Amino acid sequence: MALQGKRILVGKPGLDGHDVGAKIIALTLRDAGADVIYTGLRKTPDYIARVAVDEDVDAVGLSILSGSHKELVKLTREKLDEMGAGNVQIFVGGTIPRQDYNALEQQGVTAIFTSEMPLTEVVETVDKLLQ
Repeated sequence: MALQGKRILVGKPGLDGHDVGAKIIALTLRDAGADVIYTGLRKTPDYIARVAVDEDVDAVGLSILSGSHKELVKLTREKLDEMGAGNVQIFVGGTIPRQDYNALEQQGVTAIFTSEMPLTEVVETVDKLLQ
């Protein structure tokens, strides 16, 4: 399995209450061999970072549909860095306008996923990121 032995946290920061996509990604990554922790809806960046550190994850996937992706990614990255987890990669999925990709990459996002991407491409990308 592609992601065997990798630990990935999938989080839903902010006020958005739609988590079908996050659950699909969590299940897909699990089926590819990863140990996946799903935080549930409406978690703060601080909470997500604390769980990521406590669970010793390799990556955090943030599902954001609310339009506040830049702010939520920035806060999550800052919290991870403060907690000594600067090596944890962040990938983002959801409603992310293409014009925001560069800003997110500058904040340390290593991959951005859209709803149009095949799940096999998501797994392949995450696998490459975590080599």
